[in-house]
Amino acid sequence: MSSVNYSEKIPNNVNLVSDRTLQRALEHWQPHFIEWWKGMGPSDFQSADVYLRTATSVDAQGWATYGTVKMPDYRWGIFLADQQADRKIGFGDQMGQPVWQQVPGEYRSTLRRLIVTQGDTEPASVEQQRLLGHTCPSLYDLRNLFQINVEEGRHLWAMVYLLHAYFGRDGREEAEELLARHSGDADKPRILSTFNEPISDWLSLYCFTYFTDRDGKYQLKSLAESAFDPLSRTCRFMLTEEAHHMFVGETGIGRVVKRTLEVMKELGSDDPARVRAAGAIDLPTLQKYLNFWCSSSLDLFGSEISSNSAANFANGLKGRPDEAQYEDHVLREKTLTLVVPGGEETVPMLNALNEVMRESYLKDCEIGLKRWNRQIERAGFPLRLTLPSSRFRRTIGAWAGQPVTPEGKMVDKEFYQKQLGDWIPSDSDRAFVHSLMQKVVEPGKMAAWIAPPERGINNLPVNYEYVKLH
Repeated sequence: MSSVNYSEKIPNNVNLVSDRTLQRALEHWQPHFIEWWKGMGPSDFQSADVYLRTATSVDAQGWATYGTVKMPDYRWGIFLADQQADRKIGFGDQMGQPVWQQVPGEYRSTLRRLIVTQGDTEPASVEQQRLLGHTCPSLYDLRNLFQINVEEGRHLWAMVYLLHAYFGRDGREEAEELLARHSGDADKPRILSTFNEPISDWLSLYCFTYFTDRDGKYQLKSLAESAFDPLSRTCRFMLTEEAHHMFVGETGIGRVVKRTLEVMKELGSDDPARVRAAGAIDLPTLQKYLNFWCSSSLDLFGSEISSNSAANFANGLKGRPDEAQYEDHVLREKTLTLVVPGGEETVPMLNALNEVMRESYLKDCEIGLKRWNRQIERAGFPLRLTLPSSRFRRTIGAWAGQPVTPEGKMVDKEFYQKQLGDWIPSDSDRAFVHSLMQKVVEPGKMAAWIAPPERGINNLPVNYEYVKLH
């Protein structure tokens, strides 16, 4: 188990000091990152003392320490999971051969693109969330937001290290570009459309961390299978940190549901107008947010039929999440039948891997739905929250632009356009949710639209002063 060296300017467990050229290049990039953080990171909270966790080792048990720190002083660094001795390629046409410690020339541009696309999502989400601190429902939530933000910053460092260490001048230029693009920028937006969506309220944040960070988990799991060992090791450790981001989403939505049910019981009614008048988020509005963020995240997996996914798998660049659970790791003989707008189409399994991953993702998303629906059922109300069909509101693949309901039914285009405001948040829905977003920063207090968490952070009480504001 390797520990992290915090005595160096850039904390790391990759023996950075032994490569002076690489060390100088990253130390040159570091002030640009800090400048980006101060300009595009959490707005107006740079001087706050925040109770944050910091990685101390890459072991999943006891891997972090907790303490109060100002975010610009957070020790971002480069941490790779420990190398596995004699690791072999676990899938594709080169299965069983030793993994690569350097980038094979024939895969150089593809691997760089995969790393840049993953890296681009990390600062994008920080930019999307930079104003949320001004409407935090509690200090507990504010601290969780900042923990996510600093870890997304570290995940950016993880990808920048790979670009600098293995891709020469091209990699250094790509690393600069990761700070030059900005979420929602008209001229230089982020690469993936979901990461240009504004996140201007906390319900959106919880949905984003539940759905979009879960997509991140699946992408990282795929890259953790890669035959390029430094990428695999980087992603294995990133997954340890990513779990907290999804926890914030699942428990955040669960707390919204709990508070809404309390209000419904007090009123003796599930009438959305009455629930809203009482200052809670009605369940039909929550359903619209789930529809919006789930469908946005589904596009991140790419087209149902993809030659790129086939090549990435066959060449050993990107596997399936938890590849070991499958029996066939080469997939030269298998096919999959997909439903497309014109009927059914049977395609080579290699070309359908995006859809395989999307289906696994949706099953994973169901876990939180079941928990929230149990809360609603126990409270005695009939409504149940659902996930939208994977064909709803798609902008990529066979179902792109098709008028499909959240239940997956094809309808008339005019009807679809008329009903869309009943399926995803309308302007008035967003305005209502925004009206609830009042900042609460007294330790232990919560905004009226959300229930307290069941427990605090790192065995501390819920009413601990997790963020000291100056």
